[in-house]
Amino acid sequence: MERAFEARPEVLAAWQQLNGSIKAGMDLRRYELATLAAARRLRSSYCCLMHGRVLRDEFGEPVAEIVRDRHSAPLDALDVAVMDLAERVVDDATSIGDADLQPLRELGLSDTEIMDVVLAAAARCFFSKALDGLGVLPDAELAELEPELLDVLVVGRPIAEA
Repeated sequence: MERAFEARPEVLAAWQQLNGSIKAGMDLRRYELATLAAARRLRSSYCCLMHGRVLRDEFGEPVAEIVRDRHSAPLDALDVAVMDLAERVVDDATSIGDADLQPLRELGLSDTEIMDVVLAAAARCFFSKALDGLGVLPDAELAELEPELLDVLVVGRPIAEA
């Protein structure tokens, strides 16, 4: 990833600052769930693998189960709604209206927390598209993940050769 931005290190630094600002205001698990949903919709293997690994390692989440069908995975209604919103941002943010956000409010999210989910998904659009547009392959070390995870998280570009 760093090599992809060698010619424009100030862009990478700006991305890291923006993404850090978004994450700092959010529950980290919620950020990771929203990011994984957005990355899958964007078909970004790099981001799916990295954030899927964080969800597994840091939160013990059954990532493969969540990716296959989050509605039947051991997630609560708020987690599912957050992931659904992140996908809607990727698919067609112009179609999102207040009525679409109301269920998240009813599940307990504040308008600021909803904004954070939207920001996480929108930021993922930039970064995933930049990596894929520059031809960045997921790091070779990610091939060591369990085959079940690789099956559901390699959704676009293949993992780099060692």
